[in-house]
Amino acid sequence: MQIVIDRFEGDYAIVELPDRTMVDLHRRFLPESAKEGDVFDIQVLVADSKERKEEISKLMNEVWED
Repeated sequence: MQIVIDRFEGDYAIVELPDRTMVDLHRRFLPESAKEGDVFDIQVLVADSKERKEEISKLMNEVWED
Protein backbone atom coordinates (compact mmCIF):
# COMPACT_ATOMS: atom_id res chain seq x y z
CA MET A 1 0.00 0.00 0.00
CA GLN A 2 1.36 3.41 -0.88
CA ILE A 3 0.79 6.52 1.21
CA VAL A 4 1.58 10.13 0.35
CA ILE A 5 2.49 12.85 2.84
CA ASP A 6 0.01 15.67 2.35
CA ARG A 7 1.29 17.97 5.10
CA PHE A 8 2.67 18.15 8.61
CA GLU A 9 0.77 19.37 11.66
CA GLY A 10 2.83 19.42 14.83
CA ASP A 11 4.12 15.92 15.60
CA TYR A 12 1.95 14.35 12.90
CA ALA A 13 2.10 13.86 9.15
CA ILE A 14 -1.28 13.93 7.47
CA VAL A 15 -1.04 11.17 4.88
CA GLU A 16 -3.29 10.20 2.02
CA LEU A 17 -4.19 6.53 1.65
CA PRO A 18 -4.93 4.81 -1.67
CA ASP A 19 -8.68 5.34 -1.16
CA ARG A 20 -7.97 9.09 -0.81
CA THR A 21 -8.81 9.20 2.91
CA MET A 22 -6.50 11.19 5.14
CA VAL A 23 -5.06 9.84 8.38
CA ASP A 24 -2.65 11.13 11.01
CA LEU A 25 0.69 9.32 11.28
CA HIS A 26 3.12 10.24 14.05
CA ARG A 27 6.38 11.61 12.66
CA ARG A 28 8.41 9.03 14.58
CA PHE A 29 7.31 6.44 12.01
CA LEU A 30 8.85 8.42 9.15
CA PRO A 31 12.47 9.22 8.30
CA GLU A 32 13.62 12.65 9.49
CA SER A 33 14.12 13.64 5.86
CA ALA A 34 10.43 13.01 4.98
CA LYS A 35 8.70 15.95 3.33
CA GLU A 36 5.35 16.87 1.81
CA GLY A 37 4.64 14.95 -1.37
CA ASP A 38 6.88 12.00 -0.49
CA VAL A 39 5.42 8.60 -1.36
CA PHE A 40 6.00 5.61 0.93
CA ASP A 41 5.27 1.95 0.34
CA ILE A 42 3.97 -0.01 3.33
CA GLN A 43 4.11 -3.77 3.04
CA VAL A 44 3.85 -6.88 5.19
CA LEU A 45 7.11 -8.79 5.34
CA VAL A 46 5.62 -12.30 5.43
CA ALA A 47 8.83 -14.24 6.11
CA ASP A 48 9.92 -11.84 8.87
CA SER A 49 6.45 -11.95 10.43
CA LYS A 50 6.46 -15.75 10.46
CA GLU A 51 9.95 -15.87 11.98
CA ARG A 52 8.96 -13.41 14.71
CA LYS A 53 5.80 -15.38 15.57
CA GLU A 54 7.82 -18.59 15.82
CA GLU A 55 10.41 -16.91 18.06
CA ILE A 56 7.73 -15.52 20.38
CA SER A 57 5.98 -18.89 20.52
CA LYS A 58 9.26 -20.58 21.46
CA LEU A 59 9.92 -18.05 24.22
CA MET A 60 6.40 -18.43 25.59
CA ASN A 61 6.74 -22.22 25.63
CA GLU A 62 10.03 -21.90 27.56
CA VAL A 63 8.38 -19.64 30.15
CA TRP A 64 5.32 -21.85 30.64
CA GLU A 65 7.20 -25.18 30.73
CA ASP A 66 8.56 -24.60 34.25
